[in-house]
This record gives sequence, C-alpha cells and structure tokens, in this order.
Amino acid sequence: MADKAASRAKFEGVFAAIREELLQHFAGEGMPVEAVEWYRKNLDYNVPGGKLNRGISVVDTVEILKGSALTEDEYFKAAVLGWCIELLQAFFLVSDDIMDSSITRRSQPCWYRLPEIGMIAINDSFILEAAIYQLLKTHFRSEKFYVDLLELFHETTYQTEMGQLVDLITAPEDHVDLNKFSLDRHRSIVIYKTAYYSFYLPVACALHLLNIPESYTASGVTQKPYEISKSILLPLGEYFQIQDDFLDYSAPSEQLGKIGTDIIDNKCSWVINTALLLCSKPSTPGGAEMRKVLDENYGRKDAQCEARVKKVYETLDITKVYGEYEERVVGELKAKIGGIVETEGGLKREVFESFLGKIYKRSK
Repeated sequence: MADKAASRAKFEGVFAAIREELLQHFAGEGMPVEAVEWYRKNLDYNVPGGKLNRGISVVDTVEILKGSALTEDEYFKAAVLGWCIELLQAFFLVSDDIMDSSITRRSQPCWYRLPEIGMIAINDSFILEAAIYQLLKTHFRSEKFYVDLLELFHETTYQTEMGQLVDLITAPEDHVDLNKFSLDRHRSIVIYKTAYYSFYLPVACALHLLNIPESYTASGVTQKPYEISKSILLPLGEYFQIQDDFLDYSAPSEQLGKIGTDIIDNKCSWVINTALLLCSKPSTPGGAEMRKVLDENYGRKDAQCEARVKKVYETLDITKVYGEYEERVVGELKAKIGGIVETEGGLKREVFESFLGKIYKRSK
C-alpha cells in the first residue's frame, strides 16, 4: 500500500509541474488574471481527483517493457503521456456529466453543477482536451513518434465519441425503448466508449515512447505488439465496463463515490441487457411478467420504479450471473495473456497481468 501511495504521489508531482506549464502558456497568450485562475480551478477540480489508473499505467507499462528503473527524464515523459490520458478522461467526464444530467462525480458535485460554473463547463471541457495537444507539442515535437502520438490521441478520441453517440441514441433519457437494447449493442458501445481510451491507449503510448514498431521479428517469431495489445485490452476494457455497470446497481453510493443512476437514466447497461435476456428464456419462471415490469419501470425518474427494477434484478439473481461471468472472462483473459510470446525489447505478459490485477474483484 505504501508503494502504491508513493507511486501516486510521484505521479501527482508531475501534474503540479505540467499544470504550471499550462498556466504559464495560458497567461503568456495574454489571458486576463481571472481567466488564468478559472483555468487553474478547472484543472485542479477535474483532472487529478480520480484513481489515476489510466495515467499511472503508462509509467508502469514503460517500466515493465524496459525491464529496469526509468531515468528521471524517462519517468517524466511517461508521466506526461499519462497525464495527457487523464486530461482526456477529464474532458470526457465533464462533458458526459452534462449530457447525463449527473449529480456527483468522485464524491463531489459535478463541475457544471457548481453555481458559478454552469454551462461554461462545456468550454472548460474543450480546454481540457486542447491541453493534451499543447503538452504533446511541448514535450514530444522533436521525437520521431510525435505524429504517431497525435494520431493515436485523435483516433482514440474519435472512437470514444463514436461509442458515446451510439450510447446516447440507443438509450435517450426521455424515450425508453428496451427493444433497442441487446448485449451485442452494449458490447459495441463499451468497446468504443471505454475500452480504447481506458485500456489500449496507455499501452500504445508506452509502446510509442519506447519506439517499439508496429511489427518486428525476434528469435524467428513475428510479433505485432499493437495488434496483440488490442486483442487483449479491448476485451479487458469490456470486462471493466460490465463490472462498472454491475457496481452502479450493487454498490452503495458512499463506496462507489457517486450515486448510481443507470436505471433511472435509461442506461444501456450490462445489467438491464442481461435481465432482458434472462426474461426472454422459456426456462425463466415468470419471465414475461418480469419483462413487463422492466418495460413499465426502467428509465423512469421515480424511486419506486427504480425499486421495482431492482427487485426484478434480485429475483433473477443478477449478482450470481455476474459472478459467473467474471470468473469466465477472467479465465479467458488469463489464457490470452499466457499465450504471448515474450521477446527481448518486445511485449511482456506482466503488462497485461498488471491491468487485470488492478480491476479484478474491485469494489468501486
């Protein structure tokens, strides 16, 4: 635990440095003092307060792949890329909370809900995204992989926004139609909305930072590290989001750090899709009646409706179904990871074992 705390503290130290760098650039553009202070508050409120798993994973992955301790410069560059991912996360969360009319984030009011902020939060989210490219330009413009990083961040942002669009049009808050829902649609949403930026992006950043090519041959074995990484990390990201969906339903708000709203917000979550599938099976007693309850109560801004939906979930024993799913998918992921052919200067199984270890059986 001490090592984890020390790792986080060191990573946060880099944020302090790049925050001042961003603010100095902002002020250097002639922005008034109150605008600089607004930007400072935006950065401090929205960027460093989460678990930081995405950002720290860049540093961890670089260390694992290099196979030795990082120099001060290597650590700083890896951490800058990590904070670029945390800025991307902040951009998504600030805007997503507005679209979802969310109340809390990370155990505090959502940024847009602060009385002095309101819809200025939309522009604030744009600034958080733009900060990524300012940092990439400052720290990596002279590197041969600079364009690769630009393309990676642009493509990942685009993929995430694709997933967000499919999510929003599949499950608009003001129009409930559970016939649009399916586990296949859910999978498409979460791969694009979550898996690319939360799991593949940190590893791809590390691979670029170490100048690892798209394909190479070592000891007579042809390796495609980016493709191999994607084949493991996208299913891992799907597992993470399904876990998140389950926690939204099952975990107390004080444990989760936010109020679970998937049911009342008409979210196309794994839980409702699994419930719909179970209700459709002839072997499920009372399945048709429970489906009717879901149709009549899901996505309603009413605590009693939410309770009726949760009662169906309990009757279907969604907790047991999730537990069985988790053990199955973790077994499949471990098998994929075990199949990696390790080569000098290439991929290592430990990279993916580290990711899996961070989320397996998590409670928030």
